[in-house]
Formats: sequence, structure tokens, C-alpha cells
Amino acid sequence: MADVTARLAELGITLPPVVPPVAAYQPAVRSKDHVYVSGQLPMVDGKLPATGLVGAEVSPEDAYDLARICALNGLAAVDSLVGLAKVVRIVKVGGFVASAPGFTGQPGVINGASELFGEVFGEAGKHARAAVGVSSLPLGAPVEVDLIVEVED
Repeated sequence: MADVTARLAELGITLPPVVPPVAAYQPAVRSKDHVYVSGQLPMVDGKLPATGLVGAEVSPEDAYDLARICALNGLAAVDSLVGLAKVVRIVKVGGFVASAPGFTGQPGVINGASELFGEVFGEAGKHARAAVGVSSLPLGAPVEVDLIVEVED
């Protein structure tokens, strides 16, 4: 994936700085040929652009965009640890959606992350995934995304 930087530029995407942890953990950790990325909130310039439950205070469309931001923050963590050129494939994505009672559109929200990985990595961006509705997330975030990435030596 040596051309991933060119692909990001082609898409008009600039990776954000790595989001500092909000508790006692690392943004990403490498173990052999995998990078495990901690849950990423949709932080922009150190702030959440929205808070609340999806399907109530936050629309599913806005939550989709927030999941995309989570994915970009995850890629920034991978890039800072090993460099995006070493990515072989996105293996697994975990998506968590702070959901209003009765909201069942979690898969569509987490598509914001999944589709970004496909745009950036093509076939190597296709992954296994979970999209889970939860009652709340840290700092009142509407969405959180974690991922596992296979990397080369």
C-alpha cells in the first residue's frame, strides 16, 4: 500500500493529528503483523463536533459523517505508529453507536468508517465488522470506532 498517501491526496483527505488518549491506554499498539487501534471518537481539533444519541439529538446522516472522522483518527494512529505504507489490509472494524431507544440503523452509521476504508484501500479495505448499539459512549460521543490492521514488516 505504498501509494496510500497519494490515494488520500487524490481523495482530498488530510490525516488529522493523533487524538491523545482520554484515559490510560495507547492510541495504537503493534503485535507482530497487526496493529490494534483503540476506540477512536470523532474528535476534531480536540473537541467532539456533536454529542448525544443517534436517532434523537444526532441524525443518522450526521453520525455517518462522525464515523468517517473516527476512521480517519484511526488511520492517523496507524500512520504515527508504523506508517500507512505498511498497511496490508483492514482486518476488522468495531463500531459503537450511542443509540436512542428504538434506533436500529447502526450498520448504516458505521458504513461511514467502512466506506472510507474502501475508498482509501480498495480491496484491502474490505473487512469483518461489528456495528453495535450502546446506551452511551465516552464524553457523550455519538460514535466510536476501533480497528485491527494487518501490516508488513
